[in-house]
Amino acid sequence: MAGAIIENMSTRKLCIVGGILLVLQVIAFLVGGLIAPSPTTAVPYMSVKCIDVRKNHHKTKWLMPWGPNHCKKLKDFDEAVSRQIEANDIVFAVHIPLPSKEMSPWFQFMLFIMQLDIAFKMDNDLKENAEITLDVSLAYRDDMFDDWEEIAHAIEIRKLKCTFGSPKTVESEGRHYDCDFLPFMEIGSVAHKYYLINIRLPVNDRKGINVGIGEIKDIRLVGIHQNGGFTKVWFAMKTFLTPSILIIMVWYWRRITLMTRAPVLLEKVIFALGISMTFINIPVEWFSIGFDWTWMLLFGDIRQGIFYAMLLSFWIIFCGEHMMDQNERNRLSGYWKQVGPIAGTRGPLSPLTVGVLSPLCRGVQLKNPFYSIWTTEVGTELAMAFIIVAGICLCLYFLFLCFMVFQVFRNISGKQSSLPAMSKARRLHYEGLIFRFKFLMLITLACAAMTVIFFIVSQVTEGHWKWGDITIQVNSAFFTGIYGMWNLYVFALMFLYAPSHKNYGEDQSNGDLGVNSGEELQLTTTITHVDGPTEVYKLARKEAQE
Repeated sequence: MAGAIIENMSTRKLCIVGGILLVLQVIAFLVGGLIAPSPTTAVPYMSVKCIDVRKNHHKTKWLMPWGPNHCKKLKDFDEAVSRQIEANDIVFAVHIPLPSKEMSPWFQFMLFIMQLDIAFKMDNDLKENAEITLDVSLAYRDDMFDDWEEIAHAIEIRKLKCTFGSPKTVESEGRHYDCDFLPFMEIGSVAHKYYLINIRLPVNDRKGINVGIGEIKDIRLVGIHQNGGFTKVWFAMKTFLTPSILIIMVWYWRRITLMTRAPVLLEKVIFALGISMTFINIPVEWFSIGFDWTWMLLFGDIRQGIFYAMLLSFWIIFCGEHMMDQNERNRLSGYWKQVGPIAGTRGPLSPLTVGVLSPLCRGVQLKNPFYSIWTTEVGTELAMAFIIVAGICLCLYFLFLCFMVFQVFRNISGKQSSLPAMSKARRLHYEGLIFRFKFLMLITLACAAMTVIFFIVSQVTEGHWKWGDITIQVNSAFFTGIYGMWNLYVFALMFLYAPSHKNYGEDQSNGDLGVNSGEELQLTTTITHVDGPTEVYKLARKEAQE
């Protein structure tokens, strides 16, 4: 009778804790949807055509598109022709931000894409597979009257992909090509108030540089940066969640060290998952407000890759440890075939890209912010190959994981046939354990499904929903909700799988369980026992061996 009461108490506690976690999950989504603004802002910039008539185009002077020391401007290239100004004497200047505004460290990063306005002319047609050479420079200053300080200078080549929707006749002259956007620049911090970009299109007929690229009318840039309001909400969440996960980790490991046995593999993996979650949570981004840490994007990619690799590995080991008909368990070496390939499948949607490709690109961008792997044929093919292989590996992983989950549920269902032979209290005990195990498996599936669903919703919607006077930022809700969800998932794992101080003992002659009246009763102790791994695992494994 005592065992039945204990199990009812534990099930009731499980429902209470599940309800609390559900409320916290809703709050996480509402924080992003109602409090935070959109995660990013896109700002269009139109370059100003400046005249650089200095001999040899000495690179120490910067050409400003506006302001007290603005450059001599050209309205269009017809004016340049009439004034006999050569293409090598024209500089496209872009000031960031727009007039009367300032950049802020809260913006975290800046990403720029380029769009070229190219007009059709019979005597200057755009060649097939044409490439444009850009001589680009980036500078900064923190006061409108300070001198510009160079950040980077590079010679970059971009391949033009343009289409022309009309017949190429004299009547079509002046119409513009429809050209794809080109990757231009990315920097991992916004530590200064003002930035200046100077773009030159050097022409060399003998070397074939910028020949056959059509008649370029204008250069447009689109700058994308993180919203300061979203950054503050994001930092606040990380600051709140970091101690929460740290506290449950300390409590979890302390309960393991109090046992007379050594930790089992599943307990170690859960603790490692908690460490990887803490690694993501630690709000080192606060330092980026006061320091020019351009490597923060690279650091973020590495942290994300580690967490997803650990999460995917945990799911394999978690299912494997409950494959009751497999006797050689509790050894990490038994999973090398399953866990090893995860090194190539870590990440949310393009796992290999997050784990390998993205850090490599961001590493190069620390020295050259204008670098992009998508600008060359080899780089594009390599990137596509990475993404395709990663997608295939990820699909195979989930198929294998689904197979393992099916095997676990089948085995557990088969072992349930032995429960009627047990005493009522012991049967209720094991039925509760099986119920909680299935519940945790379904929560795992729900977390993975919600991640995919909310990502798709955030991509296909306009970014926000409006109901009356209430505006919900869908993209912000996706980021804060999914981030909070995985923290709650890790929290629940350590809470539920902490070792138990209950002692159910052997069946007594009267059919009840021997339970000491002074023993501590906790929900967190109902899955893992003080004397070993999960009791569902122990029970079924024992029967499999028999």
